[in-house]
Amino acid sequence: MRLFVTGGCGFIGTNFVYHVLRERPDATILNFDALTYAGNRANLLPLEEKEPRYRFVRGDIADARAVDAALGGFKPDAVVNFAAETHVDRSIDDPAPFVTTNVLGAQTLLTLAREHQVPRFVHISTDEVYGSLGPDGKFSEDTPLAPNSPYSASKAGADLLVRAFHETYGLDTVTTRCSNNYGPYQFPEKLIPLMISRARADQPLPVYGDGRNVRDWIHVEDHCRGVLLALEKGRPGAVYNFGGAAEMENLAVVRTILRELGKPDSLISFVKDRPGHDRRYAMDFTLAGRELGYAPSYDFSRGIRETVAWYLEHADWVRSVQSGEYRSFMDRWYGERA
Repeated sequence: MRLFVTGGCGFIGTNFVYHVLRERPDATILNFDALTYAGNRANLLPLEEKEPRYRFVRGDIADARAVDAALGGFKPDAVVNFAAETHVDRSIDDPAPFVTTNVLGAQTLLTLAREHQVPRFVHISTDEVYGSLGPDGKFSEDTPLAPNSPYSASKAGADLLVRAFHETYGLDTVTTRCSNNYGPYQFPEKLIPLMISRARADQPLPVYGDGRNVRDWIHVEDHCRGVLLALEKGRPGAVYNFGGAAEMENLAVVRTILRELGKPDSLISFVKDRPGHDRRYAMDFTLAGRELGYAPSYDFSRGIRETVAWYLEHADWVRSVQSGEYRSFMDRWYGERA
């Protein structure tokens, strides 16, 4: 199995590369990544040094010439597209990079996968394309797309392109949509690693609005298992939801982290809510269970305990990514909302 993985130096992509090489001894991976601020080549450096089944190529999925050269030289059995701009706050600040990478990049990958006759194209999406739920119900694969942020709109655009390439050209595609991920290697602009980092330093923990927004949390290892199942067993043209069966209010997540670190709730600082902040997400993954055999293995208490421990043990990794452009954006974004 030869996999052309895009965005493999990001959070979920890194975990997926490790997962596949551990679980599939016959797998070979070419990791194609532009190394934006959230892509860290060092995440996979042990593989570059010791694993002959892994290779890294730096490139942008919106650069057709670079993608064409990499695909043609590798001849993969599947493209697995993790590459994306993913931070909602940044998309509100500047939507342009999200359209370029998430929409035009997906179109470039799809076009070249078709030209190179790649047998399967797996596209990694998000529950945010569905919009916001009320107090009841869950998103199914048939829920209409109703994105509310520039980020989710760009992902919905990519999802529709994937569907169109399947319906129009017969490209074998599978789309996966997951709930909020957490776990090792997550860039510290996202809620859980941000709160761990700030709590450790006894800094204020910025919580949007009243903190009652609800998310379903999935451990990244469960998500990676789901993507591999979709790659190997998914129906051509299908969409599969993945969730963690762990709905929690943001405020409860933050308080859980504080308890794990032995820090007081007084560190919580409520800040002005962000525009278009969806109130609740929840995923129905019945279809993935029935067709792929998917079920989450992590409950949130175990997952958050292991995640906090990972960040405590990898303080050097956190410091290495908390600098430069990341720090200037975070200081400006949350400073304006304090």
